[in-house]
Amino acid sequence: MAKEKLGVLCSGRGTDLQSIIDAVKSGQIDATIEIVLTDKPDAYALKRAEKEGITAVCVNRKEYDGRQPFEEELVRRLDAAGVTLVILAGFMRILTPYFVRHYKGRIMNIHPALLPSFPGAHAHRDVLAYGVKVSGCTVHFVDEGTDSGPIILQAAVPVLDGDTEETLGARVLEEEHKIYPRAVQLYCEGRLKVDGRHVTILP
Repeated sequence: MAKEKLGVLCSGRGTDLQSIIDAVKSGQIDATIEIVLTDKPDAYALKRAEKEGITAVCVNRKEYDGRQPFEEELVRRLDAAGVTLVILAGFMRILTPYFVRHYKGRIMNIHPALLPSFPGAHAHRDVLAYGVKVSGCTVHFVDEGTDSGPIILQAAVPVLDGDTEETLGARVLEEEHKIYPRAVQLYCEGRLKVDGRHVTILP
């Protein structure tokens, strides 16, 4: 069976990208990373990819007149690379229905909270403001909503007295680097069955 071909979209440091790269190199993920795309020219994720000999391209959102032309270029790059699974790794843009429908059922994201609680771009801030005692992270398939797709895996992290966004975020990130590669590998093994909102992990 042919290996899945991954395309990873990033906006920043690329630590989740690094966890995917490391898992591919160690054999934990049986796939290849064909391309890494960023929407910002200074994203450190580009350097991480280049260091590993992975094609890395900045598709600078500021150079495109609107979301549709920007996403069309992302799609063109991903399709040209033969990508079969799109991985969002700290990609800080809401994707339109055009993009989501093009890769329906083939886009994964990781969110730094236990969805459906605290969606959006400021999860740690919102968690601390609300006063919950447990947070964590969620790997999910992407649908046309915001952080609303079917949930694949979650990991819980306690919220400690005196936590800041930085301290909580650091502990959550450790769990992200464990469950994201696992979710990708489950997909590669054909073990994720989606039925509406429910994702079943097959034996």
